[in-house]
Amino acid sequence: MKYTDNAINIITAKTYKGIGRAWINKMLKGNESVETIVSLINKNSKQDELITIDDFEFDKNQIINQIDKFQDSCDGLVAIGDKNFPQYRGNVKESERPIYLFYKGDLSLLDNENYCITVIGLLNPDEKIEIREQKIVAEIVKRNVIVVSGLAFGCDSIAHKQALQGGKTIAVLPSPLNNIMPAKNKGLAFEIVEEGGLLITEYYDEHKSAMDLSSRYKDRDRLQALYCDAIILAASYAQDSAERWKMFGQKLDSGARLAMSFAKDYNIPRAVMYDQSLDSENPMFDLNRQLIAEQRDITILTQKTLDDLINKVKSKNNNPKAIQANLFD
Repeated sequence: MKYTDNAINIITAKTYKGIGRAWINKMLKGNESVETIVSLINKNSKQDELITIDDFEFDKNQIINQIDKFQDSCDGLVAIGDKNFPQYRGNVKESERPIYLFYKGDLSLLDNENYCITVIGLLNPDEKIEIREQKIVAEIVKRNVIVVSGLAFGCDSIAHKQALQGGKTIAVLPSPLNNIMPAKNKGLAFEIVEEGGLLITEYYDEHKSAMDLSSRYKDRDRLQALYCDAIILAASYAQDSAERWKMFGQKLDSGARLAMSFAKDYNIPRAVMYDQSLDSENPMFDLNRQLIAEQRDITILTQKTLDDLINKVKSKNNNPKAIQANLFD
């Protein structure tokens, strides 16, 4: 497993009370000395007691011992300040910018010179949704665009599997790489890597509670939005779908809603799969309808608008922050 001393310093700093992504993105550029990091932590954190360089080095070694146990399940760790740390797309606030990533596979797929489109949706799409999503992903792959998704069941799996038919795909995980979630998609994760794709996560330890796991899924949704040049929603329930369709006792809301919300905040172009004549009475398109009704910058996919989306993604310049808001002007 590859990592720099800088990456271990960054991940160690985040373990201290009051030190989060916003603090690290504001205070550190990467490759600072341990002495500098410790001094900054003592001046700006919420530690009950000052930490020493020896404290930091001890905690650092604990992390090294933990991640070295990953062995073949993880190829490496990169952090801000490392030359190969991927650049996020869009306008992302400090508290949401990634500071380190664990990866397995081809990390260069996230380079800004590549084109990435995220395709997401619900866990239990019907067969017609699956067929339509497959056609969209096939068009994306045909144009040499990388498909990003979250390795979940349903629409995510459909996106990854279709992308593997001649293309590359990136899976964003809410779990450490030595414990793929969901476990039943472990084989799909291995196939993604074997076919030249990539797995990424921000986590190296197991979740501590249901609330912690929920937070990790939210982070997964965030990464799906900030590491793409456009995002496509295949289909998804909305927050009120269970009540609206009287499906009480079921949790129908999906992480796709969060990913689409993050993409809006980051000025990442958003598109939805929707056909009024086919989907108006299907609760699986509740979120699609809601986004179309509430937000004018949502693109409804047709063959032409999909072509336009891909063309504009592929015409992006080298400044990922400068172009996102104008893709659908």
